[in-house]
Order: sequence, then structure tokens, then C-alpha cells
Amino acid sequence: MDESRTPVTLHVYCRIDVLVTDPEAVIAHAVAALKSGDIDWSTEEEDVDTATTGLRSDLVGSLASVLDISRVADGVPGVEFRGGRCWAESGPPRDDF
Repeated sequence: MDESRTPVTLHVYCRIDVLVTDPEAVIAHAVAALKSGDIDWSTEEEDVDTATTGLRSDLVGSLASVLDISRVADGVPGVEFRGGRCWAESGPPRDDF
């Protein structure tokens, strides 16, 4: 990086609306990601089977678990993803956003 330029921290706010056309595919993807994840289940409150059952009954949670907001700035030169927060909700969009 050019030493004459000082990095600037910015905050990006967005809401993304998605249409889930295949809930079972989303849930299957989330379950596969959970099972292939680098998780030390001995340190978790749940075991893998309980967590899998939870995902299978929670489309919103399944979708939120596989979203990768770290890729939002991929391909943008001079931008480094630093962190963020992402969640999913069902129902109408919030008025305050």
C-alpha cells in the first residue's frame, strides 16, 4: 500500500431480500456445511446430530448459517473485509431499515 494513503474504516449497511425457491436444498447445504465444518463438538453445548436436527427444522437459521458476507467486497480493489454481522429473518422487511 502507498504510504501516503491512510486506510479508512467505513461501515456498509445493506438489506438483501432473497426468494428461497428450494427450502430443502438450502437446509441440505447448511447441514452439509455444518458436518464438514472444523468444529470441536466436545466443546459445544450440542452434538452434531442435535445441531443437524435444529437446522433441519429452521429454514431461516439454515440460510443465515451459510451466508458468507466476507465475500461482499470480493473483486473490489483496495478494499479489505474486516468483519460484520449477518442474519436472516422471515416476514415483511423492518420499517426502520
